[in-house]
Amino acid sequence: MAEKLKIVGGNALHGEVSISGAKNAVLKLMAAAILAKGETIIHNVPELTDVQIMLRVIEGLGVKTKYNKANKTVAIDATNLTSITAKYELVSKMRASFIVLGALVSRCKEAIVALPGGCAIGERRVDFHIKGLEALGAEIKIENGYVHAKAQNLKGTDIYLDIPSVGATENLMLAAILADGATRIQNAAQEPEIVDLANFLNSMGADISGAGTSEIVINGVKQEDLHPIEYTTIPDRIEAGTYMAAIIATKGKGIIKNVFPSHLTFYNSKLIKMGANIKLIEPTVIEVSCNQRLNAVNIVTQPYPGFPTDLQSLAMAMLTTADGVSIITESLYENRFMQVPELRRMGADIHQERNHALVRGVKSLNGANVKASDLRAGASLIIAALMAEGESEIEALHHIDRGYELFETKFANMGANIVRYNDDSETVEIKKGNVNASI
Repeated sequence: MAEKLKIVGGNALHGEVSISGAKNAVLKLMAAAILAKGETIIHNVPELTDVQIMLRVIEGLGVKTKYNKANKTVAIDATNLTSITAKYELVSKMRASFIVLGALVSRCKEAIVALPGGCAIGERRVDFHIKGLEALGAEIKIENGYVHAKAQNLKGTDIYLDIPSVGATENLMLAAILADGATRIQNAAQEPEIVDLANFLNSMGADISGAGTSEIVINGVKQEDLHPIEYTTIPDRIEAGTYMAAIIATKGKGIIKNVFPSHLTFYNSKLIKMGANIKLIEPTVIEVSCNQRLNAVNIVTQPYPGFPTDLQSLAMAMLTTADGVSIITESLYENRFMQVPELRRMGADIHQERNHALVRGVKSLNGANVKASDLRAGASLIIAALMAEGESEIEALHHIDRGYELFETKFANMGANIVRYNDDSETVEIKKGNVNASI
């Protein structure tokens, strides 16, 4: 039966929360691990449905994997690859799995990977991936919904991306590692996850410089230069931003551990303008608090280091009760306002026109039955429900489980009245600290 979330709002969140490994980093590291023969071990791997899907994708290539839930560690033995095909039934479930294309072409000189298809938040085409691979010397055919790439001798070249696509940057980095000569990716994505992938690959024996800037240079190495490694994933900046939003929106005070504050510089500046207090306690520990009604601010999403599109919906939830009028412009994805109708059901005053949303702050939100349409929209509904007066029920939790590890437990440990239950359950459990209570 479908699981739902029941939240009774009105509780200010207090306490501590530790941030898990970055979903958008670890998925790419898992794909990159197939480049080296032997067993690579990745630490700080969150227990998410997306991680399980990526494990199945690379297992389908003949890779041996073992995930240790207790230690949050995955072992990937890519000594032998028995297939070059990533099938549609898996790739269609998670767009990030398309990243195996670059790794397979690099190591096996051939790859057959299903097109990832559409996405709830908007169209994200793979043109930049294909054009970049062709520039490196790969022959590409697209037939029956699959990309078939062949490349006996990839050669380094200059590649300019029309937009700083994260996925294209990552795929081309993987493809260029074993190419002859140097590859220069211009207008490259600069996200921390790109830097993490470059650090991972360099530890493995690659020669990559410039990650985190708009120009990345990959000097090709030989297959025998690559070796298995042990590596720890960076913390998830979007998860950190989510708990920061929840604490601030409920006028609480909390400590967030295992966070890299520099990954959230632009986001933090907007939170401070809203009226939040953010204090650095230790290099990877911050204190977040708010004791007043938030101020309205204007937000425009941009590629990193600008305001993250993944945190846009959460900011919108916070601003629904801010003092004044906020304007949010979504410049990256055309359908990333899918939380708007659900927030309106909770009493928000939001007027949307194409990629702009005008948010007039109301006194308070009211609990309602709502449905998550995608991962980040689902997170915004949790924030709204924690802010709201009364009880809310959130459906389609599978979206949220893609990117948040044990989120209801973490929220409950900070004082949230939050419950996960099945449709057919007469009783459910509230997980709060070490205490389980049935209602």
